[in-house]
Amino acid sequence: MTITRRDLLAGSAAMMASMSMPRAFAAPLPRDAEVVVIGAGAAGIAAARRIAGAGRKVLVIEAASAIGGRCATDTTSFDAPFDRGARWLYNPDSSPIAKLARGVGMDMLPAPRGQRIRIGRRNARAGEAEDFLATLVRANRAIGDAVRGKADMPAAAGLPKDLGVWAGTTDFLLGAQPTGRDLKDLSALDLTTMAQRDAPLACRQGLGALIAKLGDGLPVVLSTPVTRIAWSGKDAQVETSAGTVTAKAVILTASPNALLSGRIRFAPELPKRQQEAASKLLLGSYDHIALELPGNPLGLSRDDIVIEQSADRATGFLLANLGGSSLCQVDVAGSFGAELSAKGEAAMVAFATDWLTKLFGSDVKAVAKRTTATRWNDMPYVFGAMSAASPGGQPARKVLMEPMGSVFFAGDATHETQWGTVGGAWESGERAADAALRKIGALRDAPMAETPAKKKRAPARAAAEPPPSGSRGILWPRN
Repeated sequence: MTITRRDLLAGSAAMMASMSMPRAFAAPLPRDAEVVVIGAGAAGIAAARRIAGAGRKVLVIEAASAIGGRCATDTTSFDAPFDRGARWLYNPDSSPIAKLARGVGMDMLPAPRGQRIRIGRRNARAGEAEDFLATLVRANRAIGDAVRGKADMPAAAGLPKDLGVWAGTTDFLLGAQPTGRDLKDLSALDLTTMAQRDAPLACRQGLGALIAKLGDGLPVVLSTPVTRIAWSGKDAQVETSAGTVTAKAVILTASPNALLSGRIRFAPELPKRQQEAASKLLLGSYDHIALELPGNPLGLSRDDIVIEQSADRATGFLLANLGGSSLCQVDVAGSFGAELSAKGEAAMVAFATDWLTKLFGSDVKAVAKRTTATRWNDMPYVFGAMSAASPGGQPARKVLMEPMGSVFFAGDATHETQWGTVGGAWESGERAADAALRKIGALRDAPMAETPAKKKRAPARAAAEPPPSGSRGILWPRN
């Protein structure tokens, strides 16, 4: 059976709706599959849905005990769903995940508009807020101008030298908060080529719950780490803790950190070209510290967002009273976030309570009930939050997209413009699935006469350029 890409897009949804495959196989593993997908995060689920929709035999192998990867919803720690990983979907009008969510009964809610800026224990005055936004625009444009037509550089090298009292906050909001990396450790070219992130949506039931829902009906093997991939022959051999599977093609969605960790061995060894590319796209650090604060001691509204005027890296990003609950979330990122995470959950909670007390005057520590903190840098098989290129590393994304024999890479690190986002991971999974289907002879491109004219792509906007006044895109984490 050979189908065109158009046939695939038209038929995938209907075919998936009629499938009744078990969600997980019992050991032993099946001995073969046409395509093996390694990893059941957004990229892996997207790839598996595409292949299953083409009527091909696919198997998803996941090392963790649940579907979702870095999309993980915690429904037990608090009385409201808490996304321990990614929370936002961007550009809902074009997002395939947002469209699929409506079809599976999940509720997508727009992010709140606006944010509060704290200066000490008070809100910024109108003039101060305008000064900050002007500073942010100026800094962002300066980074874009500095790298335009030139060799890549650290994003911090393009910053104006006169940012004054807003220097720390600017560095945080353009670097650590959206990418997991300080501007000094981040590729300026990567920022200038990133796609616009507009109109973020959250899932009421949790983004992790949504990805898991989209994995329903797929043949997924959980708690089964892959230990070795033999990829040089006509067929690939995928060795796991539960047995070996033979496949015509393999889609590998492991993060660059996991790829270089040595947990998956390759035969032949992973080529130096791929190793070097992965080393330039390592995951940044981004974690959530969640606190249950009954009685609203901060005096904030539902889903309020708070940032602060900060003189250094020791700052955070607050989402208060999530969904109208008493759950508040302090996000820490970049080098400070990594240092704090390394000290353990108790130190992270202590920072969050001290930081909130500093900003609002309430004794948050005395009020806080249940608390938890994520530590993605220490998560097995992940080792970080979202991919961001180091200076000079932006071209490595194309390298990592190249097929390696019968192995195809996917994940947010392999998307040139939507890196660091769930949408980028999903799209990369679909692209890898199409490549794998071509490899096994199951997909051909439609003739040119059948292909609609492509719309002219608008030029990419400058790195993290703040949107017009009143918009909210610049202050949203991409994980």
